[in-house]
Amino acid sequence: MSHAHDLEAKYSAAAPRWADKMRLLGYYDAYLGLLSSQNFRVPPGHRVLDIGCGTGAFAEAWVAIQGAEQSVALLDPSQAMLDHAAGALARRGVTTTLLPETLETHSPAQPYHCLLAAHVIEHAADPVAALRQMRRLVSAEARLWLAVSKPHWCNAIIWFQWRHRAYRPERVAAMLAEAGWALEVEYAFPSGPPSRTSRGYLAKAL
Repeated sequence: MSHAHDLEAKYSAAAPRWADKMRLLGYYDAYLGLLSSQNFRVPPGHRVLDIGCGTGAFAEAWVAIQGAEQSVALLDPSQAMLDHAAGALARRGVTTTLLPETLETHSPAQPYHCLLAAHVIEHAADPVAALRQMRRLVSAEARLWLAVSKPHWCNAIIWFQWRHRAYRPERVAAMLAEAGWALEVEYAFPSGPPSRTSRGYLAKAL
C-alpha cells in the first residue's frame, strides 16, 4: 500500500474520534488565533477551500470568525472525514461542497479566493509542488492560511503514527516563495500542544 493510501485509511479509521481529540489538544483554539490575528475580513461571496480538511476544525474556526455566509468547499480523500466536517459546519448553518479527492486531482471550475491547509504539506512527497498546486487553484492576490509542523521532540512521537515531516519557519518561507506565494505573517501558537508542534503562516498569491 502506498503512503497516500495508507494515510487515507488511517485518517478514515480515526475520523469518529478525531474532532474531539483535536479540540481537547487545543488545535481548534489555535486555528481561531491564527485566523483572527490579522483582523482579515473576507467579503461575502468569496470562495473558500479547506484542503485536507479532516473533521473540519480549520473550516469551523474560519466560519466562527468570518460568518456562516461564506462559500466553503471541503477537500479530503477520506469520505469519513468529509462527512464529519460537513456535519460540524452544518451545525453552524453552513452548506458545504464536499470534494472526495486529493489536492493533485482537484481542478475547480472557478478559482478560489482563500485557502486553508492545516498539516497538509508535511505529508506531500514534494511540498513545493503541493504549494504550487495550491497556487494554481486561486485568483491573483488570494490568501493561503497554513498550519505546518515544526521540529520538536513532540513531533518525533507523532511521526511514529503519521510519518509526517516538520519544517523550520525559514524553510516554509522559502518553499512558499518558490511556489508563487509571498509570506505575509508568521504566527506562533501561544500555548498547549500546538505551540510545540506547529506554526501558522499567512501568504498572498503573487
